[in-house]
Amino acid sequence: MGIRRGWVLLTVAALFWLAPGTVFAQSPASQFVKLLGDRAIGILRSEGTTLQQREAQFREILSQTFDMPFIGRFVLGRHWPRANAEQQNDYQRLFQDFLVRTYSSRLGGYAGETLVIVAERDGGGRDTVVRTRIDRPAGPPIDADWRVRQSDIGFRIIDVEVAGVSMAITQRAEFDSLVQRNGIDGLIEVLRAKTSRLAAAN
Repeated sequence: MGIRRGWVLLTVAALFWLAPGTVFAQSPASQFVKLLGDRAIGILRSEGTTLQQREAQFREILSQTFDMPFIGRFVLGRHWPRANAEQQNDYQRLFQDFLVRTYSSRLGGYAGETLVIVAERDGGGRDTVVRTRIDRPAGPPIDADWRVRQSDIGFRIIDVEVAGVSMAITQRAEFDSLVQRNGIDGLIEVLRAKTSRLAAAN
């Protein structure tokens, strides 16, 4: 599975198919996921906005709702402590740029999808897993579990599991393979090249 078909490809199905749905439990974690859906669908429904404006909005959503530094470190896994400070900074910046531009390139508009919060469970420690179902007019529903972590600055999403597939773990396996073949600098160059191509395509 390539980078664009890792957790980014699957997460975008969940993140940008969100729409107001029936809330099963009005807990703070469920409300957080619901609010994320409302914000995402607002972007999809907006008219007259440029791609650059949407990119900026997606970057804001990512920074405010996803724990990007944690996800970046987790995805790099055992290679993170082996990277020097410059490599870590370059990687984190490119990782977030890559996600933002990948999301932007996949926007196709709102097609009536709705997200229903089904239930939630204790995820261990500070985590809550919010179970959702994405209903689609032209396809079977998609199950998505959002792992939400309570932090000092509020709730942050640290993983999304779609149809039983963890986005973070999927991407971690791919990055591990890339680093083993090409080193950390090689992974950084792959991210840099793909981000540049996405920017040019947009």
